[in-house]
Amino acid sequence: MRTVKYSTLVIGSGIAGLYAAIKIVQRKDFQGKLLIVTKCPLGESNSRYAQGGIAGVISKNLKDGVSLHISDTIKSGAGLSNPNVVEYVAANSERVINDLDSMGAEFDKDENGDYLYALGGGHSVNRVLHAGEDSTGMVIINALVQFVKNSPKIDIMPKSMAVELLISNNGCKGAIVFDKDLKEYTSVYSDSVVLASGGIGQVYKYTTNPYGATGDGVALAYMAGAKLKDIEFIQFHPTALVLNKETKNRYLISEAVRGEGGKLLNNSGEEFMSKYSDKKELSSRDIVTRAIISEMEKEQSSNVYLKLSDINSDIILKRFPSIWKKCKTNGIDITKDLIPVAHAAHYMIGGVEAQLNGKTSIDDLYVIGELASTEFHGANRLASNSLLECVVSADKLAQDIPLKSENIEIQSDNEIESIIEKYSKTEIQDDTNYHELKNQLRELMWNNVGIIRNEKALTEAKNKIERLLQDCKNKVIYTDFNGYEYRNMLIASNLITECALRRKESRGAHYRSDYPYTKEEAIHTYIRKGE
Repeated sequence: MRTVKYSTLVIGSGIAGLYAAIKIVQRKDFQGKLLIVTKCPLGESNSRYAQGGIAGVISKNLKDGVSLHISDTIKSGAGLSNPNVVEYVAANSERVINDLDSMGAEFDKDENGDYLYALGGGHSVNRVLHAGEDSTGMVIINALVQFVKNSPKIDIMPKSMAVELLISNNGCKGAIVFDKDLKEYTSVYSDSVVLASGGIGQVYKYTTNPYGATGDGVALAYMAGAKLKDIEFIQFHPTALVLNKETKNRYLISEAVRGEGGKLLNNSGEEFMSKYSDKKELSSRDIVTRAIISEMEKEQSSNVYLKLSDINSDIILKRFPSIWKKCKTNGIDITKDLIPVAHAAHYMIGGVEAQLNGKTSIDDLYVIGELASTEFHGANRLASNSLLECVVSADKLAQDIPLKSENIEIQSDNEIESIIEKYSKTEIQDDTNYHELKNQLRELMWNNVGIIRNEKALTEAKNKIERLLQDCKNKVIYTDFNGYEYRNMLIASNLITECALRRKESRGAHYRSDYPYTKEEAIHTYIRKGE
């Protein structure tokens, strides 16, 4: 097996991973080289498909302030947000946004060169900055990717998947990485490992996430013995484009559309959100999603509709060019036609327990981005706060992470040697249809562990997932990404289901029809391998 050494290893290439890598190598005391391992093409991630924007408190926005952003975030978090974490993120938002802008991720501005702001659900004022009108994530990703490619201090290992972390009593010392094309393993040693591999959307039948979001980081951290927190909180986006029932990856119809005045209609052509909330279409995502499900169930329909025809067509075309193009390609003119929409798995709110600087329960293992549970989002993420947390936490990590030379001495360690030995064996033959197994798991999670949960459905899912885990218990080495992804999806699904069963209340994005109330005391859910 090939062995390489790097001063820092970053796993994942979304906004959190890319920004962290850039800021780490920009430190004056950085020595050696940093490695980015990415399963997908560089920058392909949930971040890339974020349309609405990034929330930020900008000093020139006189209607806003740090305290107001804190208040909105904590209110949305349903008792599980940490005020100190929220305050740090809000207070540092302007600095990191200006930095992104200077790096080429230019946010939309008015004729005076001042940022333009949109209104997001749950926000009390317009504070969502956007780029490329409705292509914010893509604009930021493209700028960061260019920065990374131009850096002589950063190496990239593409089409490669971290399949196990190198863990010993001394902490995390690297990872075993599998090359998709060469079918070969590499031992990557590093004194600092940063997990930024994103979310778990692909464990559900319908999702806005790209195909790479298979819970890889969740599984890696769990197998390594890291503590996870609040992983039962999965946010479903209320408005994703429904073209047909067979389309699993649903195109996101940004919340900004409703911020500009878009209205939700049921199949009878009636606006319905006023029946569920005073804030109507701009209620928090959990409220809008459950309202949509309620209307769909009443009418036995597979979708509701989003109407934009009351908005000036020039505003629609200018503000939502990507959405207009996508819908137009599928025969829908959003300036006059109704857009068929329904909910889809969108964001993992909980994850690996981490401080805002990425520090976890395992020495030298850091987790940032969607994978991290920092107590910023609490029980229900506020719209456009995700990209903000990614950037602020990556910046904080880069400031705090201890840097060492890549000339680390690889000391003999029985625990690490036993891990490496597993992957040094002759390749095994495997004709398992993982594609079909993945689809069966997605169906189970969608039906039993989705928006509305209950004891019977969760228990059924838990029992089935445990049987599936038992079936692949003795399998360590897989012949391609599909096998490892299926393993990771099973582990993530099991954790989500277990914690959803244990939280016997409804709070934020977690709704139990058999426990529809919210308990007075807000407590976190913790889970770790063997506990």
